[in-house]
Amino acid sequence: MNAKSALTIADIARLAGVSKSTVSRALNNSPLISEATKARVLAVAQEHNFQMNVSASRLSRQQSRTIAFAVHAHQYDACFSVNDLFLLEILGSITNTLSNLHYDLLVANINPHDPNWPHQYLDTGRVDGFILLTSTRKEFHIDALVKMQAPFIVWGTPRPKYSYCSVNGDNFGGGRQATEHLLQQGRRHIAFLGGPAFEAEVQRRYDGYIAALREEGHDAEPALVSYGDWTSESAAKRVVQLLEARPDLDAVFTSSDLMAIGAINALRAHGRRVPEDIAVIGYDDLSIAMFSNPPLTTVSQNLPLVGKLLAQNLIEYIETGVVTNVTIPAKLIVRESA
Repeated sequence: MNAKSALTIADIARLAGVSKSTVSRALNNSPLISEATKARVLAVAQEHNFQMNVSASRLSRQQSRTIAFAVHAHQYDACFSVNDLFLLEILGSITNTLSNLHYDLLVANINPHDPNWPHQYLDTGRVDGFILLTSTRKEFHIDALVKMQAPFIVWGTPRPKYSYCSVNGDNFGGGRQATEHLLQQGRRHIAFLGGPAFEAEVQRRYDGYIAALREEGHDAEPALVSYGDWTSESAAKRVVQLLEARPDLDAVFTSSDLMAIGAINALRAHGRRVPEDIAVIGYDDLSIAMFSNPPLTTVSQNLPLVGKLLAQNLIEYIETGVVTNVTIPAKLIVRESA
């Protein structure tokens, strides 16, 4: 190669036997590649006196090294509350992962009805991408982010017509495991108390519930199915309705730990013992689950891993363009409520 000609990243990639994206990440000291690969790329670059124009690179990529965590906190009186425990536990893991990858976090309280909200963050260069956890109008926000070709990752079931990053739980498997456990205990009148019926995650948990019942030769009973809004208050109200409709109710599988705790409190208020009279299973395995009374049997989604993958995989997409869709296995955690 002519010594007077400037080497490009493509040249370094060819000489080092790696991809151009790996060279870029090595030269930017990204922690997403191994130290051995980084050392090999840097050695080749040094041997050929290659120097990356850092200022131009940053300008062309408009990197802020900041990720926005998009939420609707204002739906709970403009602040985080007990209803946001699921969100807050994942947020802790996201923050730690971003810090390890040398990124900062910005919490963006978005308007659920404004399709243009991402522009105020991207157009100004304030953030490099978005983590979307909100369940409120999620498809609306995905449509907006796809339309503007924004880098983002979603917690939840991916939509097949789009290509974007996602992390999802095995909702079908979780629903089936919970219901199988109740059936194995001899429970026969098992209610499904879900979050919003329109959400894909809720319906997949319901599908798992139905599958487990049918495997044991039981028919689904509409009178044993009800939906709330993820909160303990909605669960308390609906479990009383279930109890009135079916006094022989002997188990309840709920879509969240908060709903399970609300159901337990309401059942006790109506003279039912948990688990002696009615077993209750939650979902998520929040930190409060082991401290409820009784300690809550629940389905774990491994929330620390969820947060780690949401942050890590979004940064990988920003730096390489690789789209990832990950499903995390569900695991039943047996305690004392069922």
